Parts: sequence; structure tokens; C-alpha cells
Amino acid sequence: MRSPLFKPRPLTGWVLAALLASPSVQALDLLQTWEQARQHDPQMQVVQATHSSVQAFEAQAQSLWRPVVMGSATVGAMSADTRMQGAQFSEPGFGQSNGVSFGTSANAATSTRWSLQARQPLYSPARQAQQAQLQQAASVAEWRADLAHQQFMLLTVQRYFNVLLAERQQQVLKSQHAAVQRSLTEAQDRFAIGDLPVTDTHEAAARASGLQAQWLAADSELQMARQVLAESTRLPTQALQPQAPKVADPVMAVPPLDQVLTQVRQANTGLRLKKAQWLVAQQEVKKHQARSGVTLDLVAQAGRDRLSGDGDFGPASNTQSQQMLGLSMNLPLYTGGYRTAKLQEAVSAQAQAEAEYELAVQQTQQQARSVWLALQTGPARLSALQAAWTASTARLDATRLGRQVGDRTTLELLQAENDAAQAELGWLRAQTELLHTRLQLDALTGNLSVNSLQALNAQLAP
Repeated sequence: MRSPLFKPRPLTGWVLAALLASPSVQALDLLQTWEQARQHDPQMQVVQATHSSVQAFEAQAQSLWRPVVMGSATVGAMSADTRMQGAQFSEPGFGQSNGVSFGTSANAATSTRWSLQARQPLYSPARQAQQAQLQQAASVAEWRADLAHQQFMLLTVQRYFNVLLAERQQQVLKSQHAAVQRSLTEAQDRFAIGDLPVTDTHEAAARASGLQAQWLAADSELQMARQVLAESTRLPTQALQPQAPKVADPVMAVPPLDQVLTQVRQANTGLRLKKAQWLVAQQEVKKHQARSGVTLDLVAQAGRDRLSGDGDFGPASNTQSQQMLGLSMNLPLYTGGYRTAKLQEAVSAQAQAEAEYELAVQQTQQQARSVWLALQTGPARLSALQAAWTASTARLDATRLGRQVGDRTTLELLQAENDAAQAELGWLRAQTELLHTRLQLDALTGNLSVNSLQALNAQLAP
């Protein structure tokens, strides 16, 4: 059994103290966020509980071929009456007598019984299949825990970037609203002296009201994103100031597509989970085959029965002791069709598990192709968005200057400000999506770990 992907490691005390006690807001490191979420989020407790069941399945698999010792003891009140007729009696010196009758009885007698049995399995195809099932069940639990761990890591990064994007969107809308307010004040002043038509003031007022509504919605979205991350990390909301990606395009080494698809089929955690479930279904078929019902055990047992009390013929007692060492063989001859029905059920379940595995392979490889293509086109897309942002900013400066000299209208200025703001947000969103996509590729190829977070964290501005 391989080692787990996650090992609890407490966050350094001085880091947490700095986050909580520093009077000035400072940027929150991605690795710090992950460490806090791993320690405090209930989802990680579920992951750890799932992983802890691995040892239980392994212990069950190992116990199947060990001796089983059973002991029993009973005590109680019992009445017994024995009559025997037509017996033959012989004893040296007395000769032989035929037609002898014997009688014994005990009323309200004390009955004691104890037995001890040890059984060592020697041959059992069903037990072998069950052992293989338990070993595969341990693998299923391990892969399920690792898959949940990877998904939670991706979710934490997504929550981190959600706070960043919501924060930046609120800031952009706030700046844009302030600019529109200045345009509205200017339009009202120029309208008062007859330099602008009243339509400019209406357009500026409408845009200011619309931006105020957008800003309020963005503020609610930011509060919600911070609250979600705060509940996961147990950090105060004022400490949740994520680091933004660097202005330069992120440096990402993407392997060839053929290599990615090979790694997906060999190392993808979800596919390994499906494969283990398929193997469990195969062992279930073996459990119900005809030859699997044969068992051979080494058996050792000892016991004693004792009855003592008063009867019709005076005080009576009876004691029986047994000891046995031998082999016990069981061969089911007829089960009423139960074994055949269970075999049919197991065969159907195995076919379903195999089909689900092949479907998962197809879907996972399609997802890997999509992620790989996104990483291939990502840098070019970022460059285009950055160029669009630069062009929008230059257009805004030109429109603002044209507005001052009367060559541009207020509506054109407002539209230019909106385009520049959206271009900035689009570039930032594309950067975070590209970084998150790189983590998705690591997850698909079975390479997602803390090292992946460290590589991503290096792409963020300190």
C-alpha cells in the first residue's frame, strides 16, 4: 500500500499570529490558505476518516486465514428421564443376561455444559475471493480519499481566486463609479452654462445609478466569497487578501498530449478508483461460482456435559466428555437456486463495473484533451487580453481628452471607461483560470500535490 498524499502538518505559529495580529492588512499566501483549510475545513476531516478505513479493510483481509476459536458455556435446571428395555448385560463372574431394563431420572437437576472449538481454514475459494475483495476495498478507500483530497485542493484554490476576483471587481466598479460621478458633475456644470445638452446629464446619471447597483452586487459577492473562505480556513475576513498573479505571463511547462493521455490512463486517481471497483466485482463473481462452495477446515474441539440431581431412583448424575481432532469438509449439493442467482447478479455487476471504467477512461481523456488545449492556447489568449486592456486604456485616455475639447460625447466616454474596466477584469480572470487549469492537469495525471501549489504560488505577486 502506498503512502497517502496528505500528511497533517500544523501551520507555523508565527505565520498565523502575523495574520491575526498585524494591524495592517497584508497579502494572504496561497500555501498559508491551504494549510489553514486542511486543518480546519470539515471536508478534510471526511477525507481523513475515509482514509482511516484502509487499515480496517487490510486487517480484515489478513484475518480470513487465521484460526478461529469459539467457546461456549451453559448452566441451568434440567429434568431427564431415560428408559431402556431389551438390553443385554454381561459382567465377569455374573454371566450374561438378556432382556435387561435400565432406568434413570433426574428431577430439577443442575445441568452444565461447556465446549471449545478451534477451526483453521485450509481450502476455500470463496474465502480467497473475499480476501482479494477486502484488499481491493482497501484500495478503493485509499483512492476515494485521495480523489476527495485532490478535489478539495482544487476547491480551495478556486475559493482563493474567487475572493481575489470579487475584490478586484468591486475595486474596479468603485473606481468606475467615481469616474462616472465626476463626469456627471462635469456634465451638470456644463449644462448649467449651456455648454452641453441635458441628455448628457441624463446619460451620466443613468450610468452612475447602474454602476452603483453593480457595485452593491459585487460587494455582496465579495462578502460571500470571503465568508466561504473564512469558514474553511478559520481566518478572520480582514486577513483574506489574496495575492494577484504577476503581470507577466505565467511560465508553464506542458508535456506533449500523448504523454498526458498515457499518464491519465496509468495514474489518474479517479480511474484507479474505478479499476479497483471493477476488480472487486470480479472477485464477487468468483465467490459464487460452483467450486467456491467447497471448504476444507482443520477442526479441534473439546467439550463436557454434566447433569446431577435427585430422581425416582435416588441421587443421579451423568457426565459426558468429548475430544476431537480432524478435518471437516463442506460441499453444497443444492441451494435452491440461490447460488446460481447470486452468480448471475455478480456477473451483471462485473459487466457494469467494466463498462463504467471504460466510460470513465473516455471521459477523463476527453477532459485531459480539453485542459491541455486550454493550456496551449492560454498564453496567446492572455497576450491578446493584455493587448486589449492596453488598447482600451489608451482609448479611454483619448476619449477623455476628446471629451474635454468637445470631440467626444459623454456617452462615448462612459462606454470607454466601461470597456477599459471590463478588459482589466477579463485579463485577470483569464490569468486565474489558466493557473487553475494547470492544477487541473496535475490532478488528471495524478501529480497534484503541495508541490503543485508551491509552483502556482510562485506565479503570484508577493
